[in-house]
Amino acid sequence: MAAVKELTFGKPLPLILSFVFPLLMGNMLQQTYSLVDAAIVGKFLGINALASVGASSSVIFLILGFCNGCCGGFSIPVAQKFGARDYHVMRGYVMNSLRLSAYMSVTLAIITSLFCATILRMMATPESIFEGAYRYLLITFIGIPCTFFYNLLSGIIRALGDSKTPFWFLLFSTLLNIMLDLLCIVVLGWGVSGAAIATVVAQGVSAILCYAYMKQKYEVLKSSEQERRFQWHLSKRLLVIGVPMGLQFSITAIGSIMLQSANNALGTACVAAFTAAMRIKMFFLTPLESLGMAMATFAGQNYGAGRPERVWQGVKASLGIMLVYSACMAVVLWAGARTIALLFVEANELEILDKTAQFLHTSVSFFPVLGTLCVLRYTIQGVGYTAFSMFSGVMEMIARILVSLFAVPVFAYTAICFGDPIAWIAADIFLIPAFIYVYHRIKRIKLVIDE
Repeated sequence: MAAVKELTFGKPLPLILSFVFPLLMGNMLQQTYSLVDAAIVGKFLGINALASVGASSSVIFLILGFCNGCCGGFSIPVAQKFGARDYHVMRGYVMNSLRLSAYMSVTLAIITSLFCATILRMMATPESIFEGAYRYLLITFIGIPCTFFYNLLSGIIRALGDSKTPFWFLLFSTLLNIMLDLLCIVVLGWGVSGAAIATVVAQGVSAILCYAYMKQKYEVLKSSEQERRFQWHLSKRLLVIGVPMGLQFSITAIGSIMLQSANNALGTACVAAFTAAMRIKMFFLTPLESLGMAMATFAGQNYGAGRPERVWQGVKASLGIMLVYSACMAVVLWAGARTIALLFVEANELEILDKTAQFLHTSVSFFPVLGTLCVLRYTIQGVGYTAFSMFSGVMEMIARILVSLFAVPVFAYTAICFGDPIAWIAADIFLIPAFIYVYHRIKRIKLVIDE
């Protein structure tokens, strides 16, 4: 039987570190694949192909972000009931989340696939890269069910306190992805389409294997016929938590789409630099995202166990870890941004290298702001107040839209570099008082229950 782990006892700092390490390694593997994928496309297919992949990245984040947010939301009641040791209801949540995911993912795949070209036209995608961007986007959208189920199953496993098993499946998925990339792009010559096909197939295979493993190894998930039935009250609870989390990602992505549209209008060089810089940035901010995801499980289990004081202890420990990491990465990226960018473009592409380095220098300077955002947002989500995380996404969206409409026409690419940091600041302005409110509220609820 696979191991599950309760995070409701023991010192928060070592617990969080032990839980976050496999999660971090898994997420870094995912970002490593993203880097390798972009490097293969840039090196073997050229700058226009790299720009084609990057031109649709914010749209992909809009849709897949909604999927991933819903999956994260669906796992929160599982973590809460696991922390409360109410395994009967927990299994009901698991089975109902699988049904909801099937309906939602297929519907999204059909709708988004029909509007690919329209979306890219609305984003002012340059004609020189339009065809490649369309193929990449279409294949990615067709594969939405694969992505949805892969993230849902990984989230359920993490809700049980097991962050190691998702790492091994992600390792398999990453290696398979890279091998399929080389096969589809270098050997078969499928171009940008090959990169998208490799990702979809790898995630689909991993999702199937993950489900088979869960069914075989997790005794706590073995359900009765009654638990496998559709239960509206459980499904409603899943939707109430999951949909706002999905919308939070999508709302955030709307601002990113506006920012990317403004960047697309600046030309192919800016699009290529933005693509390379975003892949590198996503790799280096992965530990901050992983720390937040760990706090969602930690907060969810302790809230379910009726131990709200441990939620604050976990937040303090996580913020300390975040500050140490941010300081280290500031040194790395200020010194090595240009060198890392050589993974994607040739050394003679001086303009693209300069713009990539400028973007990374600006972003890493605001990592403490982003780290605070990740810890507080995921903690709030973990205790079930997902509407607040959605509102923080609204703040990010507004900030990025304002930068796109008013700053980019004046400051061009420099404004693009500051788009994300300004959005992070706007989100923190909302999240800090929101967390204070939520923490005091869950303490009052615990006090009433005790009395």
